[in-house]
Amino acid sequence: MYLAINILGLVVFLALGWVFSNDRKGIQWKSVGCMVALNLIIAWLLTSFEGGRVVVKAAADGFAWIVNISYQGINFALANWVGADGTNPTPVNFIASALLPILLIVPLFDILTYIGFLPWVIKWIGRGLSFITRRPKFETFFAVEMMFLGNTEALAVSKVQLRRMKAGRNVTLAMMSMSCITAAIVGSYIQMVPGEFVITAIPLNCINALIVSHMLYPVSVTAEEDVIYSTAMDVDVLEGLPEEERAKREKAIADYNALPWYRKVYRRDPAQPAKEPFFSFLGDSILSGGRLILIITANVIAFVALAGLIDKVLALFWNQLSLESILGVIMYVPSLLLGLDPGTAWDMSQLMGLKLVTNEFVVMGQITGDIATYATHYKAVLTVFITSFANFSTLGMVIGCFKGMVAKEKNDAISKQVGRMLVAGILVSLLSAAMVGLFCW
Repeated sequence: MYLAINILGLVVFLALGWVFSNDRKGIQWKSVGCMVALNLIIAWLLTSFEGGRVVVKAAADGFAWIVNISYQGINFALANWVGADGTNPTPVNFIASALLPILLIVPLFDILTYIGFLPWVIKWIGRGLSFITRRPKFETFFAVEMMFLGNTEALAVSKVQLRRMKAGRNVTLAMMSMSCITAAIVGSYIQMVPGEFVITAIPLNCINALIVSHMLYPVSVTAEEDVIYSTAMDVDVLEGLPEEERAKREKAIADYNALPWYRKVYRRDPAQPAKEPFFSFLGDSILSGGRLILIITANVIAFVALAGLIDKVLALFWNQLSLESILGVIMYVPSLLLGLDPGTAWDMSQLMGLKLVTNEFVVMGQITGDIATYATHYKAVLTVFITSFANFSTLGMVIGCFKGMVAKEKNDAISKQVGRMLVAGILVSLLSAAMVGLFCW
């Protein structure tokens, strides 16, 4: 029976995308069907197929291995917080176990970017995804980019594209930005919740973001508009160059673009800016990791404290009233539709609501000691749902990021769709959880 409810839930969540759509007639159902089928196959491969489970376990173990290596550096500076091998002592607090490893993981991913490996992976996965899903090239490229870089980072490196695209496509990208995580903090997640479900959630969120953003805000893209612009096409940059140098650069880019695809694989794209010295780059990367830790720590402290304050204020009116209970009522039906019994659905609905008003770290920190004892289905749908940045604070971050990069007309278009942006983040998480739930019992 619960499997049938889970299937019904998947249909209902897709139907909600149609209900809240800005242009129901503009939805390309063939494309949506292709993406749903692809995601169901991925969910099955990563949860039920032996080879897929091996890959997921290997990826989770790989992140755990990197985290364990990071403890050597943490132990050197803060010996009483964690042992060099993660034991004697085990991490004494949330910062030592989940956040400080970021100081190794962020530079590691940045080094992969510096040598060109990560951009190469993103480019070719994005092209393959565009071919399969029939979505515009940049939207699929951006979905993959978010999977590795995170929302604000992916937006920042896409500034030229955002400025050249029409307002509607900017709105689509803003909706997609509500549903990502960044690979650099996967290591933090798997210290608190089952790593195999965290890894599974990442590609599912990527494709579900394409599904939901298209359903909520369909945008027609012509062949002429379906172009990926490079940083060298930034008008501000080109106008700052001497005429002779600008002509040379434009010729080099044109020659590169004329090459067949297989020759582009091993040729450097002249559109890319010159690299800064490696150790200067590495130093900036480490500082970026440090800032990220401070931001996460500040957010967790502030949101937990604010949630506690709200609970105390609500208790003045009725001692049973709390933020979790209010949000639990709102999210109760979606929780039931994930194939959970009423009691478990109530527990999950409160965690879902808490995640939306705070962030995923708050919820993961709350359940980390007990999640190993949960039933497999509950463990799977809960972990997948909370593995994303979808919350109110992300909404502000995304809007602020666009304000600093695009014209007022595009910002106004995005601001008018704030409600749909929040719905997009919630629906993507629900779809991913429902898809994984079909195969985990």
